[in-house]
Amino acid sequence: MNPQSAKRSLAHLCERKVPVFLWGPPGIGKSSIVAQIAKEQGISFIDLRLSLLDPTDLRGIPFFNTKEETALWASPSFLPDGSQPKGILFLDELNTAAPMVQASAYQLILDRKIGEYSLPDGWAIVAAGNRESDRGVVFRMAAPLANRFVHLEMEASVEDWKNWAVSADVHPAIIAYIAHRPDALFTFGQVDESRSFATPRTWEYVNEIIASTPEPDLVLPMVSGAIGEELAASFLGFLAVADDLPDLDAILDGSCSDVPSDTSALHILSAALTMRIDDATSSKKLNNLINYTLKMPGEFAVMIVQDLRERNIELDHVDSWTLWMKKFNTLLR
Repeated sequence: MNPQSAKRSLAHLCERKVPVFLWGPPGIGKSSIVAQIAKEQGISFIDLRLSLLDPTDLRGIPFFNTKEETALWASPSFLPDGSQPKGILFLDELNTAAPMVQASAYQLILDRKIGEYSLPDGWAIVAAGNRESDRGVVFRMAAPLANRFVHLEMEASVEDWKNWAVSADVHPAIIAYIAHRPDALFTFGQVDESRSFATPRTWEYVNEIIASTPEPDLVLPMVSGAIGEELAASFLGFLAVADDLPDLDAILDGSCSDVPSDTSALHILSAALTMRIDDATSSKKLNNLINYTLKMPGEFAVMIVQDLRERNIELDHVDSWTLWMKKFNTLLR
């Protein structure tokens, strides 16, 4: 399922405290969407890597109670202690943990307790991991443990990533490049066995590289280190046309009507313009934008409008909307 469907499913299951295992290839944002759910709901979030623990670490250290003359287990401090009434305990990369560690998690996942410790009532358990086919170091999950989860498999989605990228202020050229080449968002598992490959995570790295304004001779090796040499060369060629774009403020103010002829420039311009629009944008600027799109090739005019619609930007009240619909309505999907 795509990230948004996975996120909505997780929200429902967490509400009912049903244990969930989220599967997917590396770098597609599995841990991010779990953290987003906790942030949006205003609840606590603990990220626990069982691969770093020994089997006894989860149950706690045994000690002798001299008064009762019994052995007790001191609960580990990294588990929720009840000071936060609600939260998500996230067991990331669970299947990279050794089988004995996985086995020690059985009781915690199903019965919500282990040793002397009980998970607070308001806490949900979510686990995540790569698939065995993803060439990572993973251990096959034992059937008794697997049966303790609802299993969801997540895949990369260009549309979901674009919506997230706009809200996260990712560089317009990156958003435009992925819109231009959807196959470039996720290249893991393809023929090229390079250490560097494109995923939503590594495109975030590319965004940080560009934002750091490195010296020109460093850009290609740095971007190559994130997404691979071939894709880096293609993207940087695409990025080179960004300097020739019309002024975005002038377009929205209605004082610029120049439209680039280069396809790459049009892709970047379309992404950049939609990123300038939000719920607070005035009707005048929206009208100027729609007027400008009337001069653009139809596919780019439609791309801009569809992006705005996906973000619930209302256009029906804009003066030039009727004219736009008359010209491009047949191209809308």
